[in-house]
Amino acid sequence: MQDEISYEKAARRFRRASNRAGGLEGGISNGEDVVVRGFLKPISTLRKPLGTANLVTKEPVQAAYERSDWCVVPAGGVAGEAMLALVLADAFLQKFGGDSLAETRRNFENYGRQIDEY
Repeated sequence: MQDEISYEKAARRFRRASNRAGGLEGGISNGEDVVVRGFLKPISTLRKPLGTANLVTKEPVQAAYERSDWCVVPAGGVAGEAMLALVLADAFLQKFGGDSLAETRRNFENYGRQIDEY
């Protein structure tokens, strides 16, 4: 992506003029907001039944026509958000994990202090 880099003296940090990379470069956060985009394929519902075979009699039959949800986007959004939360929590624990919540918090806070020193 072509995100120009500048340095903010007041904030003592490098910044991007835009966030076309979505906050990640090479799988690593660049400090910008992480932007996630999800896509769904169309629902596989056929109006005309396909030919198939009965598993018991082995005779040819027409598949049953079944209409499912006409729009999966609301459900897909919920599932996608939940999976993203799990992935981010896993990455957080890999970086700052410990044997207790107190230890994880301490590790995270110490990391924040370390970064502020630079």
